[in-house]
Amino acid sequence: MATGPQLLKVQNFNVSADGIAAGEDQSLEHPFGHVDPGRLFAWAGATASWPNRTDPGGSRGLDDHLVRDFHHNIGAEIMGRNKFAPLRGPWRDEDWKGWWGEEPPFHTPVFVLTHHERPSFTLSDTTFHFLDADPATALERAKEAAEGKDVRLGGGVTTIREFLDADLVDTLHVVVSPVKLGHGLKLWDSPEELTDRFHLDVVPSPSGVTHHLFWRK
Repeated sequence: MATGPQLLKVQNFNVSADGIAAGEDQSLEHPFGHVDPGRLFAWAGATASWPNRTDPGGSRGLDDHLVRDFHHNIGAEIMGRNKFAPLRGPWRDEDWKGWWGEEPPFHTPVFVLTHHERPSFTLSDTTFHFLDADPATALERAKEAAEGKDVRLGGGVTTIREFLDADLVDTLHVVVSPVKLGHGLKLWDSPEELTDRFHLDVVPSPSGVTHHLFWRK
């Protein structure tokens, strides 16, 4: 079991240069709405440690380290409903088990925030639970399930903003890609909005992205 305080961490969260993390009009065919996720995530896919890599090679350095570190000491994940599904309102089809197939990438309990609860289910080594709860209550449940390890706040952007507004986030890693998307779901107008509560290091990468590393003051 891990020692030390349990942290709520945002890791490898991607936004555009104008702060947009996802598009509008999400659908089954377009999980990120009108936004092409490749424009935001290309830096991660180019690393040697990208889990879906099928060919040898890939970049090393900071980008690769942050991809490798994604699962380190994480015991549970919290996500919003629209990271789990493109559906709105009551569950019309409980056969939907997420975007990830029979082997989800989480390997921990996952708590999906929704106003329409449904029974928990398990795929491989990941159990999904559905909570109608405020951020503090959801975090309490997730920390209990994490058994001393940290909790990852996986997104989407609306969920991260709710937890920031509740002052529950301990560390935040946001990857800013050098593209402007114009409109969509926005994390911020400027990263300086968070510097009243967080220290901030800004680290440019040779891949063209800039890593923004926040930790609580």
